[in-house]
Amino acid sequence: MATLEAVQYKSRTRTLVTVFTTIFLIVYLIWTLAPFLIMFVSSFKDLLEAFTLPEIGDFAGMGVFFEFTPTTKHYTELFTERNFSVYFINSVIVSTGSALVSVVLGAMAAYALSRIDFKGKDHVFFWIISTRMAPVVAVMVPLYAIFRNLDLVGTIPGLILAYTTFNLPFAIWILKGFFDNVPYAIEEAAMVDGRTRFGAFMEILPLAAPGIGAFIVLCILFSWNDFLFASIIGSGGAKTLPVATRELVTPTSIQWGKIMAAGVITSLPMTLLGLLIRKYLVTGLTMGAVKE
Repeated sequence: MATLEAVQYKSRTRTLVTVFTTIFLIVYLIWTLAPFLIMFVSSFKDLLEAFTLPEIGDFAGMGVFFEFTPTTKHYTELFTERNFSVYFINSVIVSTGSALVSVVLGAMAAYALSRIDFKGKDHVFFWIISTRMAPVVAVMVPLYAIFRNLDLVGTIPGLILAYTTFNLPFAIWILKGFFDNVPYAIEEAAMVDGRTRFGAFMEILPLAAPGIGAFIVLCILFSWNDFLFASIIGSGGAKTLPVATRELVTPTSIQWGKIMAAGVITSLPMTLLGLLIRKYLVTGLTMGAVKE
């Protein structure tokens, strides 16, 4: 009898946990996705229709939010009058450029820290990652002075270098864990066959490909969404989408329709990228979690 009551109690507890989890996930999804839905729908609305909302508490009148005549004029004006095609290309170049540079240099440095023992190795690794801990605003003034003296302010290479400054330590920290997880016997076998140390490095590189791919995506996300570096280091000829979107707010007006359209243009590519490689992203991020 006691066993039956214990089973029923566990069953009721499991049911309550399931119901609570379901309710929490539904609320969380609504809370998370509602702003994106509002932004997407509003980007196709005229200005007057965008501010047509039901009365507070009138849930029956929520349908008025979807009653409008779709228009693409906000998107058209962004690309014809605001040069958003140029800013989009700038964002693609600087984000992918910084990711590739960070991965190439970071992979070699992480491999050296993973495989080569030398005095003070732990201290070097700590000081490398400590540069990533510094707030961006704390180093912005000296970085701007350096970039200005090198005539890199307002240039694509300058913005790529600025992003690499913060992405590279992160790359070394993340990729070292991936290389630690690759058995050293593979490299020993390669060097016995006549490969050099660099050849052995290239031999195991495909084994860390999921982790490298995941980090590339993270680097692209960091650079794509950045505003501070892009607005200061990239001001002028290297303007990116977040900075161009901010300029739609002026002292005399706020162009809500264009802002909503710019938000869709900025967020949609990264959302699609994340959905396309979500499985590989999770695999890569968990690859170095357990050391064999």
